[in-house]
Order: sequence, then C-alpha cells, then structure tokens
Amino acid sequence: MQHGGMTERTVSTPPTPPLAVTPLTADSGAVKHRFTDVGGMRIFYREAGPVDAPVLLLPHGYPCSSFQYRRLMPALADRWHLVAPDYPGFGLSDTPPADAFGFDFDAYAGFLEAFCDKLGLDRYALYLHDYGSQIGLRLAIRRPGRVAAVIIQNGDIYEDTLGPKYRAIQEYWRDPSATHRAVLEEAVSEDGFRAEFVGEVSAAQATQIPPDLWKMHWPMMDTPPRRELSLKLMEGLKQNLEWFPRYQAYLREHQPPALIIWGPNDGYMPEPSARAYLRDIPKAELVLTDGGHWLLETHLEQVVPVIRRFLSASHSH
Repeated sequence: MQHGGMTERTVSTPPTPPLAVTPLTADSGAVKHRFTDVGGMRIFYREAGPVDAPVLLLPHGYPCSSFQYRRLMPALADRWHLVAPDYPGFGLSDTPPADAFGFDFDAYAGFLEAFCDKLGLDRYALYLHDYGSQIGLRLAIRRPGRVAAVIIQNGDIYEDTLGPKYRAIQEYWRDPSATHRAVLEEAVSEDGFRAEFVGEVSAAQATQIPPDLWKMHWPMMDTPPRRELSLKLMEGLKQNLEWFPRYQAYLREHQPPALIIWGPNDGYMPEPSARAYLRDIPKAELVLTDGGHWLLETHLEQVVPVIRRFLSASHSH
C-alpha cells in the first residue's frame, strides 16, 4: 500500500526473551534458632555452619545471652560449626525454680556439659567472655579432653588484676548490708545494662553499640526470679575467686592453644587482666585493641580475621 510515494509496512517487535530463572537458596551461613530439652528445661540456642565442621562453643557473658554472638556466627559459619545456648534464666530459655537449679557457676557449668552431651558436642574450641569465662573454664576442668583451643576475650581469672569497677561488689563481700546490696540491685536494671554496654567506650564506639542490647534484653530479665539470679551471680563472684587458682592450674597443666583478644577499656578487666594469662599460658597469642568489653559490637571486622587464623592454625595441630 502506498501513500504519497511511501510504502507502509508493519514492523513486528520480537518478543523479549524471558529472564533466566535463578532460584534463590537460603543463606548457607545463616544462623539457625532452635530449642531443645536439657534436664527438663526448654533451652534456646543459636547454631550455624556445617554440623561436621570443627565446633566453636560460645557460652555467653552477662547480660544479653547468646544474642551477643549474632554477628560473629555467620562470619565464621563457612568453616566452623558454631553453637551458642542461652543459659537457664537468660534470654529465651526457661527459668527453672530456684530450688531446682542452683543459679551459680557450678550449676551453669553442669548445664553446659549436659547441653553439649545432648547435642553430641565432644570436641570444641571455647570462647571465654565475661561470666562465660568462669562457666566455660569449669566445663574445661570437668572435660579437659574435649577442649581443642580457647579464645579468651575480656574474661578475668586473676584476682590481683581486677579493675576498679569491682569495688562495689568487693564492698558487698566485705559487708553484705542492705546498703551495699542496693548498689548491686541498681546494676540489675535497664540503666545498669546500658552502662555495661556503653559506659566505658568512646562516644564514637558507643554509636556502634545498638540500644537493642539493653532495650530488648532488660524486659526479658525484668522478672523477680531473673533479677534475683542476676544478683546471686554477682554475690557468687566471691566464691568464684576461690576457683581462680583452679582455672589457672587448668591452663598451666593443659596448655590449650590460646588466643587472648582484649578490649582494655574495661573497668572490670583492664589490660593487666589480659597480660596475666601469659603467666600460665606463655605461648598464647595476645591481641590488644582500642575497644572495651564488647568487642564483637565495635571491632568485629578486626576481630574476625584474627579468630579465623587462630582457629585454622589450632585445628591443623
């Protein structure tokens, strides 16, 4: 057909080929959130990595339960099997009656041993932090053959290097009066939790620490039984001092491969607390940062390569 000397023709546009379909699979390094029964208690735990890989056991400190490991776990999950339980009375785990569970360091070590038995964890590296260092080392003393290595991050076992923040607790030990106990009770509060996280680091580092840590965890701990068990653990630190020589003897006798990675801006555990470990494990690697007690919040990118290198080396021995 012609119009004014032009030929009209229909131009057909070829159909757009469909985009190649790429199925999206779940993250291989994702943290799984599970519950299991340990001694009649419903226990929550986080797990990541291949189940047949070398195990890194992550007993938590105080006060935010296994949540403190939420960022470390996926960073190591390609090569290691990571397991982090919430202790009874913490996080998402059950709170048994006080007459059924001791809520002291020995009871928690017994729990950790039973938890490992339940999951079939018979060989592991131990991450020792805060209260988890006391609990984890008691587990190591119970089952020394299971410990492949230790990572020590701001966990204290040397009485002569305790920092100034211990003074309030030491005052209570000397005189367990209502006045001195009230100071401890103030620490078991939302403001007390907040101070644990951001009270000692620089303003810049404090911005890296999410308020979720205390805003989400204080409501979980704000029940009469949980407030009481928190106080009981503080009071129990006095008896725990008697264990310090036993923790030291374990390290001295067994010489596990050890990485000491530390935030010295810590009123409970300053730099001398880190260096003290070298008395008993002189071959340990010591890494000091410019951080504080919660390095996994402020220094994760710096910490992860150090941990990866250490775990790889200790596993190859």
